[in-house]
Amino acid sequence: EVQLVESGGGLVQPGESLRLSCAASGFAFSESAMKWVRQAPGKGLEWVSSIYSNGRMTSDADSVKGRFTISRDNTKNTLYLQLNALKTEDTGTYYCATSHGFDTTAKYTYRGQGTQVTVSV
Repeated sequence: EVQLVESGGGLVQPGESLRLSCAASGFAFSESAMKWVRQAPGKGLEWVSSIYSNGRMTSDADSVKGRFTISRDNTKNTLYLQLNALKTEDTGTYYCATSHGFDTTAKYTYRGQGTQVTVSV
């Protein structure tokens, strides 16, 4: 059974940082491209970042480029998202997800239950 468990969300002020983690199990994590997607209140699912199976290739949405960094540790079956210089518009539920190959869309095969990020003054 595929399991993706996100953690690390919270309430922060604009300009602050968070680090999200996603513990993966039930599939060949080291062979799988992974991604982060998010959903703001009242909006649809938005692609944030993707990473290749070996971690050597990444891609970020323009809205987070230069502020967010996706990474992974295949020895720990864990995916990360470092969020720096957070803005109020980054508020939402963040999900880690699997997909068929590396892509830069919000489509996914499996996703976790999500972790809430709230950026507010």
